[in-house]
Amino acid sequence: MKELSVNHLLGIKYINKNDIDLIFETADQFKEVINRPIKKVPSLRDITIANIFFENSTRTKLSFELAQKRLSADVISFSAAQSSVKKGETLIDTVNNILSMKVDMVVMRHSNPGAAHFLSRNVKASIVNAGDGAHEHPTQALLDSFSIRERLGEVTGKKVVIVGDVLHSRVALSNIFALQMQGAEIMVCGPKTLIPRYITNLGVKYEPNLRKALEWCDVANMLRVQNERLDVNYFPSTREYAQQYGVDKALLDSLNKEIVIMHPGPINRGIEITSDVADSQQSVILDQVENGVAIRMAVIYLLASKIK
Repeated sequence: MKELSVNHLLGIKYINKNDIDLIFETADQFKEVINRPIKKVPSLRDITIANIFFENSTRTKLSFELAQKRLSADVISFSAAQSSVKKGETLIDTVNNILSMKVDMVVMRHSNPGAAHFLSRNVKASIVNAGDGAHEHPTQALLDSFSIRERLGEVTGKKVVIVGDVLHSRVALSNIFALQMQGAEIMVCGPKTLIPRYITNLGVKYEPNLRKALEWCDVANMLRVQNERLDVNYFPSTREYAQQYGVDKALLDSLNKEIVIMHPGPINRGIEITSDVADSQQSVILDQVENGVAIRMAVIYLLASKIK
């Protein structure tokens, strides 16, 4: 059986193209499973997984839990808001207390970049990074690439524009690494204040004009403006942002080709995209949600197979 080259999924830049191919091949099989009348396999009946979320999450948390239950794993969920973290307990103490209950794998979201790496060096469990600050969100990037592959046949050679708040987005960074590894071309588009200065050093183009970016691309991945991470005003107003960087059906229909619209969620309808775009045939947003379960099943299954 093929194996991943890593014991943890900490970020896209720590895996290789063969790992991505293996995850996609495995996800193809699990996609078939989750569309059966009985959507469950007994693959991980002897594995216990803890979901530890120090930041709010809806889609990612539910997607991981569903993936784990579809694989018949035992699942425990931890929310920092109702935990001893509020009393001053450290991250390592929190996780070691959970691991003493004989947990094999930890899925963690944390506000600090590098938290998953820190954990992987200090505890004896397989770690899956479900988002660390504005650093990486590897499973989101994998499901995004998987969704492009499903809609367009392959990722290699495709032109993908990432639009919006790239500066604060862990989704953007992981997508850049994953798409480049698979041979796609990447452009970012948004207000200059929301684009990292180092972005061109990653081999990524920058285009400030949305129409030009959409005319260039095959796929547009629309990012939410992360108001919870904005410490200063990066643009004059939400209304002005929507006018310059929001996509509506009239703009899509005026292009000389049909492009694929993606969004990692949650959507701010009327700001990044209008409802008629989100719900259109060009949108793969709900496919991304479904593919998220299959990708996370694949990641968990492949990492669990390496647990001795």
